[in-house]
Amino acid sequence: MTETTRALRSDAERTVRTILEAAERVLSRNPAASMEQIAEAAGVARTTVHRRFASREALVAAMTAWATRRFAEAIDAARPDTAPPLVALYQATANVLRVKIDWGFAMSRALSDDPEVARVHADVEERCERLFLRAQEAGVMRADVDPLWARRVYYALCHEACQERDGDPEILAARVVDTLLRGVGTGAGLA
Repeated sequence: MTETTRALRSDAERTVRTILEAAERVLSRNPAASMEQIAEAAGVARTTVHRRFASREALVAAMTAWATRRFAEAIDAARPDTAPPLVALYQATANVLRVKIDWGFAMSRALSDDPEVARVHADVEERCERLFLRAQEAGVMRADVDPLWARRVYYALCHEACQERDGDPEILAARVVDTLLRGVGTGAGLA
């Protein structure tokens, strides 16, 4: 590959990323926004957007795939299979919240028909399952807690944390993990 080819490819990748990021901003505010509005927000011609994405649906599909890759990278960066479970849980939470807040529109479409998106989500779910089992084995979570139930509660907490669009992902992650592991009660039971 020549230096010129590499520069052109790099420029094309930057353009695509600029369009995807602009589309996320625009569609988050107005899900019915046009390709022309997205092009304007990206600072490119409408024809540039259409050259890269044949239709609005193709653009949204590309956004979903892009955000899903960022989601998987966020999990990878937390080292869920090797870092101490509590550290991995906190870091995965902060990383995922960052992606979900920054790419909220695209992530809300992450349950698409795209087999690659489905594969990535299945892989992330499997890794989360292993992390929760490691956390239980390490005594971070009680042994009598159903790991499936704990994951569902965790996912719900993460979803709620993402509603704070301007929240600091680090603070929100601490809140999610603290609520998951210690709850909100005083320790008094039903009996």
